[in-house]
Amino acid sequence: MLPRDLGVAGEALLLVLMMICARRLQGSALPAVSSYEFTAYRMQQFNLAQRTHGCRGAIVLAEARSADEPVLTRRCVVMKVPDFTTERYLQAQRQSAAAVLILLPKNISALPHDAVQSFMVSESEALLKETLIPVYVVPEDEQLLYMYEEVKQAAAARTSPVFVRVLRSMVTATAFQIIVTNNAPIKGTTDNIITTLEGVLPGTGEDAPTVVLAAHYDSYGLAPWLSYGADSNGSGVTILLELARLFQKLYSSPGTRPPYHLMFSLTGGGKYNFLGTKRWIEDNLDHAESSLLHDNVAFVLCLDTLGNSDELYMHVSRPPKPDTPMHAFIQQLEEVVSSRFPWVKVGLVHKKINLVESTVTWEHERYSLRRIPSFTLSHLEDPKSELRGSMLDTISQVDSRKMKRNGIIIAEALARYMYNFSDKDSPKDMQVFKGQLEFHDSRMSSLMSFLTSVPRAAQLLDKEPGHILLVNSLEHEFKRYLQQVHRHTYRQDRRDPDITFFDQMNQPVVMYRVKPAAFDLFLGGCIAAYLGIVYYAIQNFSHLYTKLKAAAKYKRE
Repeated sequence: MLPRDLGVAGEALLLVLMMICARRLQGSALPAVSSYEFTAYRMQQFNLAQRTHGCRGAIVLAEARSADEPVLTRRCVVMKVPDFTTERYLQAQRQSAAAVLILLPKNISALPHDAVQSFMVSESEALLKETLIPVYVVPEDEQLLYMYEEVKQAAAARTSPVFVRVLRSMVTATAFQIIVTNNAPIKGTTDNIITTLEGVLPGTGEDAPTVVLAAHYDSYGLAPWLSYGADSNGSGVTILLELARLFQKLYSSPGTRPPYHLMFSLTGGGKYNFLGTKRWIEDNLDHAESSLLHDNVAFVLCLDTLGNSDELYMHVSRPPKPDTPMHAFIQQLEEVVSSRFPWVKVGLVHKKINLVESTVTWEHERYSLRRIPSFTLSHLEDPKSELRGSMLDTISQVDSRKMKRNGIIIAEALARYMYNFSDKDSPKDMQVFKGQLEFHDSRMSSLMSFLTSVPRAAQLLDKEPGHILLVNSLEHEFKRYLQQVHRHTYRQDRRDPDITFFDQMNQPVVMYRVKPAAFDLFLGGCIAAYLGIVYYAIQNFSHLYTKLKAAAKYKRE
């Protein structure tokens, strides 16, 4: 009986030892030596205007480490959004890190504003130059967050006493190997199709002047597959489509049709030097026998990043002269703002086009280069604002009320200009867009949700079925409200392409979770100690029995 009791006691002792040794090892859904496969999205890689941008590497075979570690050489540096700063990114490059892996939260709106702004700045700076280090972005999940916490704790343990560090390494430390084993070489692609849509609402009169409303619809960010471009420029596209619906009602009746042609243009390649706009202008001015751009163009208004803020800036390449259509429209816009939305700040930003530079910063500059009066309306004052190209530009960055307000300002100013209401009542007393001509909140919300349902990076829009459907749906919206709708598709000259994209933008990644060799030695020592205790108890059973019996008798007395 007693030997059996000792056996039970021994088993209990082994269980306790195993629980002590493995306590910290049970926090993950992954088994002790296991693997987890996920898809990561590689940083942008493209050549534009004889400059190289983005990430040139793809293969990764390295141990995961926290950005807090002092030594990152040949390690995969794992960061969350708040960790990713320009300083840490450059530090990883200086130390020849094997790769950088950024964990993107599912709920971006939960991030502090300062963390979002800091990441956007670092993201835009990282994209300005090329790097040989593979940079990947992956949405967070339970396993990846566990890995992040483990490497974070390992980095924190570096400041602990030597004995604690050795004990942790032996008992609780977990190592993670990050592997991307796609050995196929990265290839450049120049066969991307850039699509531009145009439609018209014809005005009265044979030689009526033309007003052009334009917006680019593609998005941009560190990783193309995770770039949804809500504010830049989903907001501009949403407002343009709502303006098409509302003005179609005015143009549908001869009594309310103004003496202006109203042309709408949605252009691709906006984030890459506005290539779609450039080719569309060339087609209309250099190749087409008849085009509204050939004739009397009053001005071109480009809508860009209008989904937030209480500021509106009109960006021009040259200040508009008095008694010009563009000057008259700007006056109407300022009057609408001062009368109905006095808290909104309106400003004029003049930036000359640098002819030495091969790139432009705003869409209107493409028109200005061809001497077409044009300007861009945006809530951003700085054309190099980090908001214009970020993965964090999601729908949480858009204030639907302010986007609607900006749409109303544009619509009312445009109506007052085209119907010559300058001598009529103030914009507050004479509102055109109300009642049946009211902006629809539900429609604008649906348009924004649809535009941000898939990433709209230019290198994806002609490749994936969901992205092709998005462009087809935009064309359907044009045909629903506009006339003379045309779809222009542009292919590059493969011998001298304007832009070269590169493949392998999404990669399968395997994360192996392993224990250090010291852990096996420690576990073996624990088992040996247990067997030694059991052996000693059996060999000295009579002596132990006598001691236990005496102790029990003493306790009863």
